[in-house]
Amino acid sequence: MTDKRMTLDEAVADVEDGMTIGIGGWGSRRKPMSLVRALVRKGVKDLTVVSYGGPDIGILCATGQLKKAVYGFVSLDSIPLEPHFRKARQNQALEAVELDEGMFLLGLRAAAQRLPFLPTRAGLGSDVLKINPHLKTVKSPYEDGEQLVAVPALNVDVAFIHMNRADASGNGQALGRDPYFDHLFCMAAKKAYMSCEKIVSTDELVSGGPLQSLVVNRMMVCGVIEAPGGAHFTECLPDYGRDERFQREYAASAKDDEAWDAFRAKYLELSEDEYQKAVAS
Repeated sequence: MTDKRMTLDEAVADVEDGMTIGIGGWGSRRKPMSLVRALVRKGVKDLTVVSYGGPDIGILCATGQLKKAVYGFVSLDSIPLEPHFRKARQNQALEAVELDEGMFLLGLRAAAQRLPFLPTRAGLGSDVLKINPHLKTVKSPYEDGEQLVAVPALNVDVAFIHMNRADASGNGQALGRDPYFDHLFCMAAKKAYMSCEKIVSTDELVSGGPLQSLVVNRMMVCGVIEAPGGAHFTECLPDYGRDERFQREYAASAKDDEAWDAFRAKYLELSEDEYQKAVAS
């Protein structure tokens, strides 16, 4: 089997200005933050991010790299609305596509199955269709003739996810209570990259948890990056919980430009190793 191990910088090397990026995780939970930080260092701009959003969207809003966000929500969980995202929305600094969470999931599934859309009743009779005029309806071809929303595929150029464990070939394991939809982000993408807390042998991966925890298979990803603490400051259970103190510091950096500039200089204008040392001190 192919050895797909690589560095963070190698994983973001293919990302170019204007690309659509899928980011796994959920809110402030098991986000591939080391890869987000690598995107910040790379400086790519005019990005579209597809995400069950958290600080991934917020940070890229604050750095000015995000042009468009497609999301079911953008939250830090213990802080209900991501503050940098809020600031960007209030200042009309990005294009936003707000979808019902279930509609977002159907968009990922459509892309993963290489379909143009999937039908749903979600959104009918709601303002989702009003604020998203690009959404279309279709009529069932069967006797019922029901009118349904056609949720377009959420195709992405590159996807980034974070797992608890992985092997060198690209099989990934989620050991927390919820696997989220990281496998769909990978399948919806032209290329996908997976960071993980630890790379282990395939035998250890298989014996290290229930088979249902092996949610990513090697055909879904192009590269694997061992990145201990790579989800920080979001939670990555059972390895570690959310760093609430750091998250509050991050949220406070949205109050003005000076606060953000200080936060960015302290934590983001660093290598990943330097970042991990800074947050541990």
